[in-house]
Amino acid sequence: MNSIGKLAELKACDYLQKKKYVLLDANYKSRFGEIDLIMKNKKYICFIEVKMRNEKSIATPSEFVDEYKQRKMAATAELYLSYNKSKLQPRFDVVEVFAENNKIKSIKHLENAFQLY
Repeated sequence: MNSIGKLAELKACDYLQKKKYVLLDANYKSRFGEIDLIMKNKKYICFIEVKMRNEKSIATPSEFVDEYKQRKMAATAELYLSYNKSKLQPRFDVVEVFAENNKIKSIKHLENAFQLY
């Protein structure tokens, strides 16, 4: 991952911690894929994808979290929960990081960004 991508993940984590989220794991990898951040907040355990795009991008960062990526995240989250029991309700979030000239301009947190049945 490039340094601006890593910075986006760190900034997203800081942003969520200011909103009272607690970091449980970062860059959790399994044979199915990777989850950028795993955090808890009140009654949820949140599996979070951090996506960064230029402010002038043709699509929002969350639009790049396609169905394939969602399924990989769900499989990885299931595996995580099989090893890390939790009474919290699982939720999939996306944190959109907007940048311009390799500088982060804004962050937007999309709670419950997608659901798989």
